[in-house]
Amino acid sequence: MICDGCQSNCPATPPPATPPPPPSPSGGGGDVSSLISKACLFEKLLPNRNDPACEGNGFYTYEAFIAVAKEFGGFGTTGDDDTKKREIVAFLAQTSHENTGGWAMALGGPYAWGYCFVINYNYGLAGIAIGSDLLANPNLAIADATISLRAALWFWMTPQSPKPSCHDVINGQWTPSAADSAVGRVPGYSVITNIINSGLECGQGFCTAQQVSRIGFLMHFSDIMGVGYGENLDCNNQRPFR
Repeated sequence: MICDGCQSNCPATPPPATPPPPPSPSGGGGDVSSLISKACLFEKLLPNRNDPACEGNGFYTYEAFIAVAKEFGGFGTTGDDDTKKREIVAFLAQTSHENTGGWAMALGGPYAWGYCFVINYNYGLAGIAIGSDLLANPNLAIADATISLRAALWFWMTPQSPKPSCHDVINGQWTPSAADSAVGRVPGYSVITNIINSGLECGQGFCTAQQVSRIGFLMHFSDIMGVGYGENLDCNNQRPFR
């Protein structure tokens, strides 16, 4: 069973009628439960997700995560074991930042409190693609963990031009164009942050507090999963996608 920073200066519109289709179920086979056990995910990576202090305690379950991951072919199943684990780590790190309940002096540290709040993933395109009208019924994503995770993974797996998919970036399947390279958009975790939050965090010449959190979660989870952090973690000098 497998369960055992910052590179710069960081401290440790309505949807169109036809949205991009969900990725086809190909590219790896298997499922992420072969790499991460229930005990590993919830007791080591997300130890406080059921703490009474968390607004979303009891919402996110291992079973929902595994079931939804299987719906998206290639997620956590592409490449060798280190590549697979890096994708799981990167996804959990980015989403943990979005719903963290941690603070600097929190018990166990700020990165032990991922998945503490339930996030309304109100993605119009995602809702259409996964068969749930999240624009008309945004509360669907906070009432059903399966829908919430499905929306998040749809976003992760689906390229939305000019942005590549987070999945392709973390697995090394995205090749930056000359224009991308010229403005600092090179392969690495930083591009995923750019895809998710663009100008709010990237290209400001310094590591924002949000970036510190995203990178902190990545490092914390990588240490637990026994994989390296990779290169190009921050998007300080990276032009945002438009």
